[in-house]
Amino acid sequence: MLPAAHRLRRSVDFERAVRRGVRAGRSTVVVHLSEDPEGAAQPQVGFVVSKAVGNAVHRNLVKRRLRAATASRLSVLPAHGRAVVRALPGAALASFEELSADLDSGLLRATRRLDERAGERR
Repeated sequence: MLPAAHRLRRSVDFERAVRRGVRAGRSTVVVHLSEDPEGAAQPQVGFVVSKAVGNAVHRNLVKRRLRAATASRLSVLPAHGRAVVRALPGAALASFEELSADLDSGLLRATRRLDERAGERR
């Protein structure tokens, strides 16, 4: 389970992460990652699972799987990191292992891109 302190809740936070951050897409998920130095010093993650994924049963299953997979990967995110994980329609048919692998890959790629962007600013 993802601790409450690590969850994005406000739509403003979702919007900032998506618009200001970097993006890394995979076959089942897209990861948007940004840094918010003025926010909490712990990484926060939010999930977007639209009706394109499937009915309510499938969407909730995908959300639960993504939350569980993300909880063990919080250490990969920067301290002030804000991530939005958007599920794609293929996520409904993916196993937990496939979702976890795509999440790992997406987080790694997004973290690298964020580091590259920070290096360019310096």
